[in-house]
Amino acid sequence: MSPRRLAGAHYPVAVVGGGQAGLSVSYCLRERGVEHVVVERNQVGHEWRDRRWDSFCLVTPNWQCKLPGFPYQGDEPDGFMVRDEIIRYLEEYVAFFQPPLVEGVSVDGLRRSPSGVFELTTSEGDFTADQVVVATGPYHTPSVPRMAERLPAGVEQIHSSRYRNADQLPEGAVLVVGTGQSGCQIAEDLHLAGRQVHLAVGSAPRVARFYRGRDCVAWLDDMGYYAKDIGDFDDAGAVRMRVNHYVTGRDGGRDIDLRAFARDGMRLYGRLTGIGGTRLEFADDLKVNLDRADAVAEGIKDSIDAYIAAQGIDAPDEARYVPVWEPSEQAASLDLEAAGITSVVWSTGFTRDHRWVEIPAFDGRGYPMHRRGATSTPGLYFLGLPWQYSWGSGRFEAVGRDAEFLANQIDASRRMADVCGALTGAPTELVSALPIG
Repeated sequence: MSPRRLAGAHYPVAVVGGGQAGLSVSYCLRERGVEHVVVERNQVGHEWRDRRWDSFCLVTPNWQCKLPGFPYQGDEPDGFMVRDEIIRYLEEYVAFFQPPLVEGVSVDGLRRSPSGVFELTTSEGDFTADQVVVATGPYHTPSVPRMAERLPAGVEQIHSSRYRNADQLPEGAVLVVGTGQSGCQIAEDLHLAGRQVHLAVGSAPRVARFYRGRDCVAWLDDMGYYAKDIGDFDDAGAVRMRVNHYVTGRDGGRDIDLRAFARDGMRLYGRLTGIGGTRLEFADDLKVNLDRADAVAEGIKDSIDAYIAAQGIDAPDEARYVPVWEPSEQAASLDLEAAGITSVVWSTGFTRDHRWVEIPAFDGRGYPMHRRGATSTPGLYFLGLPWQYSWGSGRFEAVGRDAEFLANQIDASRRMADVCGALTGAPTELVSALPIG
């Protein structure tokens, strides 16, 4: 891949971010003959290489890896790629189509000049573009609550993005805060490593790994859930903020059952609400959170049952889940020293950081305002956001569909600008900033 000059250069399209989203739209732009450059702050695969733990694996089957022109072709379509295999998949994608990629360069500012041209400030100098795709995803800054500052200095704290394995933590019990996908899987990883785990349980839902002879993801895919338009929901804003269901692909895939963890020795609590010295306070919502998570999982099974019946599918019957543990008493507090807790893993998610985008394209919460990635600012697009268009958006499963949609928009805008510029004699960069239609 030949190095590309940025400082002082001009490109028809600039793609910011070289993860699966940026690479996908690069492939689609190349297919349409659209000249562009992809600028990646780190290196391809950084998020998977440097912000995932050692035992990390996909929670969706390999067959859902459908990057444009490069679907999964391995011999385990129903398996779950582990971290290093995911990195290799992305590296092989780059080798496959040789995108115009610049690695190790950060884009620190994006603005739009009065003439309509986009100006990008980078660590390697400034350059301009007619159109820009922001493909940096939603997981920018690790989020840790301010109450963490009140933990004793002797307690080691890390965010889930820095967790690698049990051995990196000091000896002793571990408190994991948060039960989204990362929190549940890290708690399991520590539990399997023989550590005493204390888990602050949140409101994330769960889903069964397999039901009636198939992976639940396969059923949901057949039922059209991953392709459902966000516009079909009355509460689209709330849907976009939903937490994903927890499940795991580890060891061939299985449920994550927090009740089973508790039965086997893990200590469960409600949401962490306060810290005072060595004393932790928890909400009285453990039973509610466990019951709601189970209800979501069983509701998904109800939908699968209805689909099987409606389609006349011959699928094996399966007994429904029976809780293996119930909280007899919900601990309202915990003393760190008495419990022997020496470290805390904050599995509390990430916040978006688009402050470098100096264009009024965001709502009051800082979320990009867009329709399937296209903003009201002509030539500015976003790609790789959760629920950008469907449940599959932002994942290997459907990011390619969103990339193709945006590539078509970009190509149409470019062609219109070329035609208008030719007819009027106006500079292309001025015409390309005009709304189309």
